Amino acid sequence: MNDVLWPAEPRPLLDRTGYQVEVEDDFADPELNPKLWIPYYLPQWSSRQAAAARYVIRDGQLVLRIEAEQQPWNQDVDGWLRVSSLQTGVFSGPPGSALGQHRFDERLVVREEQDRSALYTPLYGLFEIRARGIADSNNMCACWMIGFDDEPGRSAEICLFELFGSAIGPDRSEVRMGLHPFGDPSVTDEFSTEILAMDATAFHTYAAEWTPSYVAFYVDDRLIKVSRQSPAYPMQFMLNIYEFADGAALEPADGYPKEFVVDFFRGYRRA
Repeated sequence: MNDVLWPAEPRPLLDRTGYQVEVEDDFADPELNPKLWIPYYLPQWSSRQAAAARYVIRDGQLVLRIEAEQQPWNQDVDGWLRVSSLQTGVFSGPPGSALGQHRFDERLVVREEQDRSALYTPLYGLFEIRARGIADSNNMCACWMIGFDDEPGRSAEICLFELFGSAIGPDRSEVRMGLHPFGDPSVTDEFSTEILAMDATAFHTYAAEWTPSYVAFYVDDRLIKVSRQSPAYPMQFMLNIYEFADGAALEPADGYPKEFVVDFFRGYRRA
C-alpha cells in the first residue's frame, strides 16, 4: 500500500483520475448481488430472522423498506428501532461472547454466531453512492463504513451520509458526515451536520475519498468536509434505513412502506 501514489490533498471537485472501479452495483439484476451484500443488520447481536432486510429491486434501483408489520431488530437493547440494512461483511464469536462487529452497547452479547464473511472490505479508496432519502420525521437513511473489528480497536466509522427525515426540506437539507471512533483509541470524534442547499429526497451522489492521510467527503462531486484522520485497517459498508418511533405510537397502515432508494454504489481502488 505504501508504493501507491495517493493524492496529497483533496480537490474542490471530486477527481476520479487515477482510480479504477473495483466493485459496482447498478442493481440491473432483479436479485441482490450475493457476492457484495449480506441482507441483515448486525445479526450476531440478534438473529438473521429478526435482522433481515426488507427490500426490493425495482426499475434498476435498490429499495430498502420499513414495512408496517416489521418488528424491532433487537428490542431488549435497541428498543423499538426498526431497520432494513445491507452490509458487506460479518463475523462473530460464539453465543454469549462479546466478540462481534460494531458492539455499540456493552449489553450486547452474541445471540447467533456468524461465520466470517468479508465480501468487500477495502483499505483506502474512493467510494460513491447515488441515493435519495425520505422526509419522514421517524426515519433516517445512511451509508457508512465500519472497521471489520477482527482485531481490538479496529472499529472506527467513516460515514458518507446520514439523512434524518426531520431535517430534509425542499430548499435545504442537513447531511451528517464524518468519523466516530467507537473502540478505536487512535480516532477522535469528528462528526458534523452540514446544511446544504438541496432537497435530499431527490437523487444526489455522496462520496468519500479515503487515503492514508485524510478522508474527504463530497456531495454531487463538491468537496464538503475533510478529516485529517485516517483509520488504517479494512472497513466494510453498511447501507440502511431506520425507523426510530415507539412502535406503540405508529399508525399501522399510514405511509408504509417507508422507502430508501439507491441508484448505484461504486468502490474504486487506486490504479
